[in-house]
Amino acid sequence: MSQFLTIKQASQWATRLLEKQVTTSNISYLIQYGRIKKHNENGTILIDVTDLENYYKPHHQTKENIWKKRLGEDLNWALSFDEYKESERTKHVHRIHPYKGKFIPQLVEYFLDDHTDDFKKKVFFKKGDIILDPFCGSGTTLVQANELGMHANRILLLPNWRR
Repeated sequence: MSQFLTIKQASQWATRLLEKQVTTSNISYLIQYGRIKKHNENGTILIDVTDLENYYKPHHQTKENIWKKRLGEDLNWALSFDEYKESERTKHVHRIHPYKGKFIPQLVEYFLDDHTDDFKKKVFFKKGDIILDPFCGSGTTLVQANELGMHANRILLLPNWRR
């Protein structure tokens, strides 16, 4: 026999399952876009627990495990910066405009700053060094280099202009 939950109960159920906040808006989104079926009873929207289980079961794995299955066990998960919220990953000037290929500042800091770990055995950059970013997408490397006391430059190629 099916067990039905209200939207609020479904969000609480999913929050316990995933061990992270699932809001009523998240559940409403799933219903609106047909990810889970809604049932009506006297004007109240109800959700079948079985539908929730079927939807969330594949999502119950950690992101790390999902990506390691796809890319291999030797994946260095520390470079995912998964512990940061989106607002922390795009600190200060990095949110000025959208750019699909942008680095998160923490990734650039990882390669430029003077910390060491198992992956990065040597310190490659020091204060006062010059960092060249020939692609200079949204400027994240330039900004982070300057924050770390390094000089940053980009290459600007202009077409040959006729006089």
